[in-house]
Amino acid sequence: MTILVTGAAGYLGNQTMKRLVAEGRPARALVRRKAKAAIRLGAIADHIEIIEGDVTRPASLKQAMAGVDGVVHTVAIAMEKGGQTYEAVNYQGTVNVLKAAKEAGVERFINISQNGAKSDLPYRFLASKGRAQEAVAASSLKWTALRPSAIFGPQDEFFNTFARLLKVTPLFFPLIGGGKAEFQPVAVDDVVEAVMRCLDDESTVGAELTLGGPEVLTLGEIQRRILAAVGAWRLLLPAPVWLLRPAVLLMEALLPGSPVSSSLLDLLAAPNTVPDNALVNRFGMQPIPFSGEHIAYLKDNTLGDTLAKFLSNATVN
Repeated sequence: MTILVTGAAGYLGNQTMKRLVAEGRPARALVRRKAKAAIRLGAIADHIEIIEGDVTRPASLKQAMAGVDGVVHTVAIAMEKGGQTYEAVNYQGTVNVLKAAKEAGVERFINISQNGAKSDLPYRFLASKGRAQEAVAASSLKWTALRPSAIFGPQDEFFNTFARLLKVTPLFFPLIGGGKAEFQPVAVDDVVEAVMRCLDDESTVGAELTLGGPEVLTLGEIQRRILAAVGAWRLLLPAPVWLLRPAVLLMEALLPGSPVSSSLLDLLAAPNTVPDNALVNRFGMQPIPFSGEHIAYLKDNTLGDTLAKFLSNATVN
């Protein structure tokens, strides 16, 4: 079975590609930027086929789909940059991929959705992911949807952002929204494992499976664990979202790689926990915790990488 991974140079996408190669499965990578793909996929480039394409340009998908048996669709944006919008990438991009897959005779489709995503929510990111999953569910493909909580791992954007911000905020650090928002961080390796099991398990066809780690953590607890992981100390000052919003708007306007956006601030009001964890209840796994050696990668962030990321949106890991 030849598997196409969309967004293969992205965070979850490249980890999925590496796992496919490790298991000796024929794999094809759809990437939007070859420079990023060279960084993320260089070590396995001789074992895969890399095709440049963009989910917002339907014509670019035809070549990628030729001869493919299954698709793992990971493309999504958490922040709108460079003219890319949630509706164009997360929703319409998924519709374009579905159409291309159907026309190419692809049968299996794994959609990486988002925990809590629903089309009728007032949060545009979650609404776009919700609409995308509705399109997947309405298709004739043999689909499975995975809905992870916040994913952590060496290339993650969410948790690494906190570690990077520590490099430019000596002494004090904001406890966003008082640190009360709840998450259930899930390891990228566990999400990839779920992808692989779904590819091999026909009983998951038509299922929407939520994925989370072993613990529900408040944002405050997460920030304290990040501080411990990088060996830093900061005075955590409770900061209501309304107080942070002007600074976030300024960062969005001035920094190509702004670490946060107004839409992401809004998401703190949406629950991100997983009451029915498929990793445990469906697959019988023991999820990796957001602690200790599993988050030691956070200390690898340097000031140089932080500035490169914020000032030019460079790929730094």
